[in-house]
Amino acid sequence: MAQVAIEDLIAGAQAGCLVSFPTDTVPALATLPEKAGLIFAAKQRSQDKPLILMAAKAEDLWPYVKGGEHEYEIWQQVVSKYWPGALTLVLPASDRLPQEMNPTDPTTVGIRVPNSAIARSILAKTGPLATTSANFSGQPPLQTMAEITMQFPDALTLETKGLIEEISGVGVPSTVAKWTGENWQILRQGSITLD
Repeated sequence: MAQVAIEDLIAGAQAGCLVSFPTDTVPALATLPEKAGLIFAAKQRSQDKPLILMAAKAEDLWPYVKGGEHEYEIWQQVVSKYWPGALTLVLPASDRLPQEMNPTDPTTVGIRVPNSAIARSILAKTGPLATTSANFSGQPPLQTMAEITMQFPDALTLETKGLIEEISGVGVPSTVAKWTGENWQILRQGSITLD
């Protein structure tokens, strides 16, 4: 498709299109959680590599996870310290999570709130989106909307004229930490190190 204004990108995402926008790490390829199959197809991504559910604030993500009161306390301590930011938490998923997000293991979900005003302003209007880095599976993440427009012609990408300072992420994917029931297991080390 093409590079579009933020309002058109939001409308496209709400309509179930594939969209791409900058985040604090690498640009995201995103769609509604129940349309997550679009991302797997576009990226030629293996079904056993789950997507991340990204939202504007933690409160938007809690309905998609389930745990005991003690676990919620631990999780909330972590997110209040590191969110918004480059930390993805892999937690037990609630029934609300569409299986398309994690086809081979729908019992867990990766969640994140990005430290990017532009990403959060989009997510505040669309609600939580299924996201991943914008690139073919196994390739390095694309860094510019122009590259993404070329590689993913079916996606709506955010027009970035006048947004330069807003859109330069660090280029390093988020740290991914999985809750084991007692503590955190680091699945991918990014720029954030958990205490």
